[in-house]
Amino acid sequence: MDGLSVTKEYIDIIKRHPEKYYKDYLRTVEEVAKSNAKYKGKPIPFLYQPMFFTEEDIERFKNLTMLITSITNKVTNKYLESPQYRRKFKYPKLLEELILNNPGYDINVPIGRFDLFYGGDEFKFIEINTDGTSGMNEDNIFSNILLESQSMKIMKERYDISYFELVDSWVEESLRIYDKFSKKVDKPNIAIVDFIESGITAEFETFKKAYIKKGYNAVIADPKDLKYIDGKLYYEDMRIDLIYRRIVTAEFIEKADEIPDLIQAYKDGVVCSIGSLRSQIMHNKIIFKILHDEETLEFLSEEERNLIKNHVPFTEEFGGDDRVFNRVLMNKDRYIIKPIDSYASQGVHAGRDYTQEEWEEILKDSWNKDYLFQEFIDPYTRPFVQFEDGELKVRDFKLNIGVYMYNGKFAGAYTRISRENIIFGREGYFSIPSMLVKEKAL
Repeated sequence: MDGLSVTKEYIDIIKRHPEKYYKDYLRTVEEVAKSNAKYKGKPIPFLYQPMFFTEEDIERFKNLTMLITSITNKVTNKYLESPQYRRKFKYPKLLEELILNNPGYDINVPIGRFDLFYGGDEFKFIEINTDGTSGMNEDNIFSNILLESQSMKIMKERYDISYFELVDSWVEESLRIYDKFSKKVDKPNIAIVDFIESGITAEFETFKKAYIKKGYNAVIADPKDLKYIDGKLYYEDMRIDLIYRRIVTAEFIEKADEIPDLIQAYKDGVVCSIGSLRSQIMHNKIIFKILHDEETLEFLSEEERNLIKNHVPFTEEFGGDDRVFNRVLMNKDRYIIKPIDSYASQGVHAGRDYTQEEWEEILKDSWNKDYLFQEFIDPYTRPFVQFEDGELKVRDFKLNIGVYMYNGKFAGAYTRISRENIIFGREGYFSIPSMLVKEKAL
């Protein structure tokens, strides 16, 4: 049994009675519309089909999580110990200072999601996301809705099918991390923190409710509203002990002048921020270049070096020698370019999506401006059902698989699919519930 064969089995079920399943699909659409799986007030698009993972997939993800955690720790330790190694990252002075600041607990990436072009044994990393990691809420909502669909009821007659619970499990893991914090209190007050103008999502409300259900005081706070008074950090009249940081580091540094109280409390170590600014070491896209550097490979194990050589795409800085420019220009179908530090695929371009003239203009605008060029990877595909005006279509979609790691352990999966080469922010893709499928015991 493998995920593709189970997928084809599912599609065959839909094909037998498309009218029946179209009506059920419309019901699921209504359920999603009533849920808080929303972005900027609109329901997040999904399809009437999950992404099926097998136990073999999960074992592979667990091993990957173990290796990425080990690599993260070694790279972070090298960064902390070596001023020369730090220069590879080209971080501004404030960010470097905050990274060197002791966060008060011992895990460098408390929460992350590494995104893959995934085809089983064959896969390539897209990026390692350790900053404002998202998607957990929508995956769980879609999973619960689809598990009750008519099509999945038939599948559950044949298989044991479950989903990856990603909300309560993160609450548990974040509290375990806090329990190691050097200045912990018995029952911390919790703030989920991001800039309001960047979009406080429905997901924040879900996590807030989960912390409250667990018995903790929890709020959603804009970092500009946090005040540092007499050695304590406050939101309104509530002392904040634990921050679940959803601010991406690039914005944290860009708006540093607007959040002096939070920064000083962080430097003084009076508040536990999960994650710390150390997570930026693996998040910044230049990490793919640094992982391939001989200096990095020297302190990694053979298994870790093989992972990088075989599965981390070639990446270099887009600047300097004009031969680099001409190489990328004349081989447009082989490369993508992307900013060193961005999110939601902003500024990412695949050469094969443009004419030669368009590509040249994009390259001119990006040259010597903190961009990277990277080998283009053909995404793996899988067929999915899609209803258009009541008519059933089966199309191949490109897969972007996110593997969540909580507190250094595998936590679950997140699936996005698209017909395009690049997924831009929340546009042009479907979010697909990720499910674990097992053979029923005899």
